[in-house]
Amino acid sequence: MAAEKKFVKNFFLRGIALLLLVIAAVVFFDPFYQYHKPLAGLKSVLTDKEYQCVGTLRTFDYDSLIVGSSVCENYNDHWFDEGFGCKTIKAIRSYGATADLCYLLDEAYENRKLRYVFYNIDPSSLYADTKTTYESTGCPMYLYDNNYLNDISYVLNKDVLMEKIPYMLAFSLKSDYDEGNSYNWAQWKSFNSELAIGMYNRRSSVLPMYSETYYEKNLAGNIELLTTMVKSHPETTFKFFFSPYSMLWWDNAYRTGERDAIIYNEKAAVKALLDYDNVEIYYYQDMEEVITNLENYMDMIHFSKDINKLICDDLIAGKDRLTKENYEARLDHMYELSDRIVNKDILLYYSK
Repeated sequence: MAAEKKFVKNFFLRGIALLLLVIAAVVFFDPFYQYHKPLAGLKSVLTDKEYQCVGTLRTFDYDSLIVGSSVCENYNDHWFDEGFGCKTIKAIRSYGATADLCYLLDEAYENRKLRYVFYNIDPSSLYADTKTTYESTGCPMYLYDNNYLNDISYVLNKDVLMEKIPYMLAFSLKSDYDEGNSYNWAQWKSFNSELAIGMYNRRSSVLPMYSETYYEKNLAGNIELLTTMVKSHPETTFKFFFSPYSMLWWDNAYRTGERDAIIYNEKAAVKALLDYDNVEIYYYQDMEEVITNLENYMDMIHFSKDINKLICDDLIAGKDRLTKENYEARLDHMYELSDRIVNKDILLYYSK
């Protein structure tokens, strides 16, 4: 009987010791960067934005952010560091909704002041719901709150121990691993017209055009989120920019009846943001040589890393900046260009 009690006792003690060892290993290496930045001698390996982004905003050293959706993941952080003399990391949410991105910005401002925010405005973000979507889309909320007690799902996780830590170490110790390519996915993708067209499910008919103010309610809410953020942080220079979606996207916006409302939304957002001295806005949606060349795309929206580099270089050079004097004419030009796309350019790929 005594031997059995001793066995049970030793079993539980060893079990507890093993659990503590696992917890210690996860906290020490911390592949999601919840508790600390990378250990000395290790590089940051960022591939799982839903699991790592909030942690990096709390623990990394930086003074600037690249903020946006999946079209921002293929920027190299070092391009911005070298071009603007700053230290940059990414705050990425695939959907790019305004509320979600402002949530990430709030996380960053909890820990430090920011010199620059390079913020990509996706057209859909201006009419998206003004509530955050992290919980409703199944994100690991135990990593988003500040309650260490529910981190059990992280520190006692077989996949973290057996997969995430070895993966982090393997890439971190590679001499040619570039930390600037955080969350980068372009290296595994192809970009060409055949692929882009194949991913585009083109409507056979054209729907009636929505009124310009169709999205007015959500538009007003999202503009308020952005202007409140800008107004609350006068120490930060916000460089907003609109990325060049392909002509397939514009054809789709026209055929679904959304084109006029989208351009109206952009005009309203630009007008509101230009009222602030710490705001600059850059417009790349009408880069004709880019958006009409489908060899640059893998679908309607996502472009190659070469286009990311082109946009970054233009931001550094201050090209295509919108002002109170020119923004309406520039967006009217996009309206005219979209007409040309649906009535001429797209016909190179589709019959009437």
